[in-house]
Amino acid sequence: MKPLTTEEIRAVIARGKLRDTIFKALGVFCLALALVVIVALITDMVMKGSERFTLDFFLNFASRHANKAGILSAWVGSLLVMLVTGLAAVPLGIAAGLYLEEYAKRNWLTEIIEINITNLAAVPSIVYGLLALGIFVYQFGFGQSILSAGLTLALLILPIIIVSTREAIRAIPAMIREGSMAVGATRWQTCRYHIIPYAMPGILTGVIIGLARAIGETAPIITIGALTFIAFLPPAPFMGEPAAGLFDWVMAPFTVMPIQIFNWTSRPDPAFEINAAAAGFVLMAMVLSMNGVAIYLRYKLRKNIKW
Repeated sequence: MKPLTTEEIRAVIARGKLRDTIFKALGVFCLALALVVIVALITDMVMKGSERFTLDFFLNFASRHANKAGILSAWVGSLLVMLVTGLAAVPLGIAAGLYLEEYAKRNWLTEIIEINITNLAAVPSIVYGLLALGIFVYQFGFGQSILSAGLTLALLILPIIIVSTREAIRAIPAMIREGSMAVGATRWQTCRYHIIPYAMPGILTGVIIGLARAIGETAPIITIGALTFIAFLPPAPFMGEPAAGLFDWVMAPFTVMPIQIFNWTSRPDPAFEINAAAAGFVLMAMVLSMNGVAIYLRYKLRKNIKW
């Protein structure tokens, strides 16, 4: 091969720098385009729904009259469904990820499970709704309740939590495990006092991303039969006459923010579009708040990690 001259080497380097510059400019353009779209959407929602940002909008139930309709049952339902989803998915997802990464033997069965978990993260959400309709609603008899909705969304985000947990655990240096076991700690003690605390920032990020996806899902909730018009709240524990039980609310009918927005946007009266825009902004604020909490916790926990 003929050696390159000094001019040819300079030309190769110049072409490489030109490609870097073009790629950088393309990346900045894509990022700016995405930000412009997001800002435009937020601005449009705020401008359309600004007149409905009142206390009554948050404290009123749904109504046939647009100016009297509110999102009380929707945002309360969303919070309760997210509570069930978090309680069901987070412990199970973290435990499954920890087991697969730290305890499971490397064989064909483990590989099949890992491949299926990864693929499940890409399954359309409507499929989870159909699965939940058959299992939770009809087979287990939970009905069209908060419990069914929470467990459905838990199934939806479970692969996300498992995958993020495994990735967070893999990022921990092997010397942490070796050092712990060298002083006589068991595998569980190593996981309890070293692996889980060090992996917690990454795990929390996956959990919040999963919950942020779940709170905006509509298809699986519609599939299991969420109500589109509801003018009451789930029974509060030990309240009412006769007094409700501690967990009676989990079996109550419900609606959630995406369902409420879908209901308003499908109505012919243009006045409901204002309500839909205001509710959409509230839902987005809830999602951004959850992401903000995740970023804060990740930053807070990472400050304490030193290796």
